[in-house]
Amino acid sequence: MKNFKIENKFIYAILLLITFSVSSCKKYTELNPINSLSEATAFDTPANIELVAAGVYNTAAVGTYSGGSGRGYPFGAASIEQGEMRGEDMVNLATFFQITYESTYTSTTANNINLWSNLYALINQCNILIAGVEAAAAKGTITTAVSTQYSAEARFLRALAHHELVINFSRPYVDGNGSNVGVPYRTVAVNSTDAVTSQVLVPRGTVAEDYTKILADLDYAETNLPATRSTYAITRATKGAAIALKTRVKLHMNDFAGVITEGAKLGTSAAAGPYTSAIGNYALTTSPDGPFTSFSNNTESIFSIENSAAANGGVNGALPNMFGPASLGGRGLVATSPNLYNAAFWVTGDTRRTLLQIQQTTTGAKYFFNYKFRDYTNKTDYAPIIRYAEVLLNVAEAYSRTIALDTRALSLLNAVRNRAVPTASQYTIASFTTQNALTQAILNERRIEFAGEGRRWPDITRLSQDANFQVAGGGIPAKILVTALSGTGTNWDVTLRPTTVAGKASIAYSDYRYIWPIPTDELNANPNIAKNPGY
Repeated sequence: MKNFKIENKFIYAILLLITFSVSSCKKYTELNPINSLSEATAFDTPANIELVAAGVYNTAAVGTYSGGSGRGYPFGAASIEQGEMRGEDMVNLATFFQITYESTYTSTTANNINLWSNLYALINQCNILIAGVEAAAAKGTITTAVSTQYSAEARFLRALAHHELVINFSRPYVDGNGSNVGVPYRTVAVNSTDAVTSQVLVPRGTVAEDYTKILADLDYAETNLPATRSTYAITRATKGAAIALKTRVKLHMNDFAGVITEGAKLGTSAAAGPYTSAIGNYALTTSPDGPFTSFSNNTESIFSIENSAAANGGVNGALPNMFGPASLGGRGLVATSPNLYNAAFWVTGDTRRTLLQIQQTTTGAKYFFNYKFRDYTNKTDYAPIIRYAEVLLNVAEAYSRTIALDTRALSLLNAVRNRAVPTASQYTIASFTTQNALTQAILNERRIEFAGEGRRWPDITRLSQDANFQVAGGGIPAKILVTALSGTGTNWDVTLRPTTVAGKASIAYSDYRYIWPIPTDELNANPNIAKNPGY
């Protein structure tokens, strides 16, 4: 590997990661593990190439924190945690997430910096993998078909990472059809000073340009990835994962016809449920807790980020530690919002309250906590990226937005909802009198179904321009402060369903804090990147 100096260490962190760290456990590969591979030897043998690919997934799962040990950046837990804390469906109990929760971040805030830097580190590893396998195929080290599949995996992760960046650091696509400034879309492997120089020149472009490139990467991934895998079926990219992610991306674009088209590939065009996908054999688990109690082997998880006892985000980053109560071994940092728990749309008897929420005492007070991630000791819970339930609800919303009181929308909604709610509470088409009422029911269902999975902020921002469904006038919602919780547990009451007053006011969409600042170190190192206004 070439060693060379880069004046600013931050640009090094986000653009250059040309050693591929691989965990010593069996989590990533059954091959004899090594600590790192230099670029000079990384692509010399098929075995080394597999280790490089494993290292890319390792970067997605664990990452680094300010150049040190990993804390689950970007996708091991960090993106999920940040996605929840930017929304209003959890309550911050401690100082750990206070900056994100109360929108007091600056261009030097650690969580924002590390999400940015780790996403671009992942992107650069993807680009190095693509360049390396193409060169290896040219030399005959691997076949063109094998090279193409590795490239497709890298493009899937590259698209996922860029989408996470644009959601947080740019205005949403729905504001001006993507005309706002986006993020740099990097497709070149940075492994030399010349490459650094060229990539610093890459402009931010527009959000629309980012989405075009995201979809191009996902189209390539769909074409060239296998439909199923005999190993790592959930934790390595597949054809179904690429299609599923396209339903999400196109929903962010309000491309409802596109969502319907992509979803049909995964079985959502059936006249009625139960829904199954010929690609990937996806189906909802019978019980709503199935994807979590059996996170490594279930029919519903389309793509997840793997964690193990030897490779995880640690006590400062793993999902069970972040979301779990101290009484069970978590850190008691965030509780489920009583306003979500008590919401009228979350009906009495819904088993997701008993299976996926738990009341515990922490620091002397009773709260309800998310109970999807439970391995507080070994921290092995996979980080869910996309499930079949999301595909069904993505398509349900697309149908509902397209045709008034569409029965296909209702059927897809009920497929997810009815496995958890009592029969007496199940919807019929007569339950709704308007198109918007059905769409709102689908959006409500997303809040219940994906609580604790990081989908709240993405939904808030993609709905920001829709007066019928936007939160807080399109801005950042008001937040409950821990001081408003009595400590007796009475804030959570599905009989009386009280509303807890939010002590942190909402923030308008026009406010500069709606999007995150570009990190100061990036601005200093990269003269061609514009800062976000207001910071």
